[in-house]
Amino acid sequence: MGSLSSRLLRPGDAVAGGGGGGRGGKRKRGGAEGPGDSEGEAEREERLLTTPRRKKMKSTSKYIYQTLFLNGENSDIKICALGEEWNLHKIYLCQSGYFSSMFSGSWKESSMSTIELEIPDQNIDVEALQVAFGSLYRDDVLIIPSRVVALLAAACMLQLDDLIQQCGETMKETINAKTVCGYYNSAGTYGLESVKKKCLEWLLNNLMTHQSVKLLKELSINIVKELISSPDLVVMQVEMDVYTVLKKWLFLQLVPSWNGSLKQLLTEADAWFANHRREDNISFLESEQGKVFQSVFTHLRLQYIINDLASARIIERDALIPTGWLSSVYKQQWFAMLRAEQDNDVGPQEINEEEVEGNSMRCGRKLAKDGHYCWRWTGFNFGFDLLVTYTNHYIIFKRNTLDQPCSGSVSLQPQRNVAFRLRLASFDSSGKVICSRTTGYQILTLRKDQEQIVLDCRLLVFPLYISCNFLYTSPQRKADSEALPEHLET
Repeated sequence: MGSLSSRLLRPGDAVAGGGGGGRGGKRKRGGAEGPGDSEGEAEREERLLTTPRRKKMKSTSKYIYQTLFLNGENSDIKICALGEEWNLHKIYLCQSGYFSSMFSGSWKESSMSTIELEIPDQNIDVEALQVAFGSLYRDDVLIIPSRVVALLAAACMLQLDDLIQQCGETMKETINAKTVCGYYNSAGTYGLESVKKKCLEWLLNNLMTHQSVKLLKELSINIVKELISSPDLVVMQVEMDVYTVLKKWLFLQLVPSWNGSLKQLLTEADAWFANHRREDNISFLESEQGKVFQSVFTHLRLQYIINDLASARIIERDALIPTGWLSSVYKQQWFAMLRAEQDNDVGPQEINEEEVEGNSMRCGRKLAKDGHYCWRWTGFNFGFDLLVTYTNHYIIFKRNTLDQPCSGSVSLQPQRNVAFRLRLASFDSSGKVICSRTTGYQILTLRKDQEQIVLDCRLLVFPLYISCNFLYTSPQRKADSEALPEHLET
C-alpha cells in the first residue's frame, strides 16, 4: 500500500464523501454565426476530440479498504483478539513485522487459518486493533489524539513502523497540559525518544508559567527530578519560586485526594506541613515519609534561596530541608563572599557551560504587553547590582553602582564580570513556543554604572517570557568545597 500518512482528526471535523465529476453548463444555442466568428465547425469538433478531460475515479485504496478489510472478502486468515474477530489476508498482514516473522518462519501459526492473539499490553483495546489492522489496507489513517496512546501500543506490538511514526507525530502536535504526562510516560514505554524530548521541553517551559493542580498531581518523581535539575527550566521569578512549586507538588503527592483550587494550594500545603512538623528537629525529607523525595530536592539551588532574608526564613520555618544541607550551603556562600570582598574576585573569566548550567542563578519575568520596564531580581549578588531594562524592543543590562539606590552593599571594583544566558519566548494557548530568541552563554564585563544592550526583541510577540541564567562569582575553589556534601559540590 506504500508509505502510510496520517490525518489528525479533531472534534468537529467531517470526513468528506467522494463525488463524481460535475456536469458543465450547457452551451447556449444561438442563430447563424456572426461575421466575426472565423472558427469552422470542423475545427471546433477537432478541438473537442483532442482536449483531455479529467474524471475522478473511485479510489483503489478505498475499494481495497471497504471490500477486503471491512467486508473481509477472499480472506485467507482469521485473527481473534480481545473477543473480536477479523477476516484478513496474509499478503497484507506481512507488512507487519510481527506477522511477517510469524508466517515466514517455522512457527505453527504459519499454517493455521485462525490465530488467537494474546494481548499483554493493557493499553491495547479492540478499537486500537481495528485502526492498526485497517492501516494495512489503506494509504492514510485518521488518528484521534485522545486515542493515540492505545493506537501506539497496538502499532508497537504489531511492529508497524509507519504507524508508530505517525502516532509520534500526532503526539508532538498535540502536547498540552492534559496530555503531556501521559505522552511522556508512553514515549518512554514505547521508545519514542523524540516525543519524550518534546514533552520535556514543554514541561520546562510551562511548569512554572502555567501551573495547574491536575498537572502537579500527574508529575512523577523522575520527571520532576529531571525538570528541577535542568538549566533550561523557565523560572518565574527566582529560585525560591522553584521551591514553592516543589512544596505544592510534594503536598499533592502525599495527599492526592485534595481537590481544591490552585489559589488555595500553597496555604493548604503550608498548613499540612506545619501539622506534620516533628519535635525532634528532624526535617521532613529525613522522615520515613519524606526520604523518597530527597532526590528531587537535592537539585534545588539553595544558594540562591538563602541569599534572600524572607526566603531563608521560610525555609527555616517549613523544616522540609535537612539542616546539614543548609549548613553546607551557608558555608559555601560565606567563602564566595570572602573571595569577592577580600580576594578581588571579579567573576567568571571564561565560559564553562557545565559550570554555568549547574550552578547559575535561574530567574525570569513575564512582560504582559509592550512598554518600558526596569527591574532587579532580589537577593544578595556579591555587590553586583544588576538592573534589567526592556525598552524600545531591546533588553539592556546595567551594573548599578552609584546611579540608583540599592538596599544592599555594592561593589566598587572598577570592573565586574557576569556569565549569563538570556532567553525570550512567546507561547500559544496550549503552551507551545511561537517564537524565541537567545543570547547563548556569554561573559559580560561592565564598568561602574555601565549599561549594554544584550538582546534585540523585535519580531517577538506579547506576552513575553524572559528567562535568565546568571553566575556572578568565579568557580568555587577546591579548598572551599572540601566539607560540602556530594550533591552540593561543583
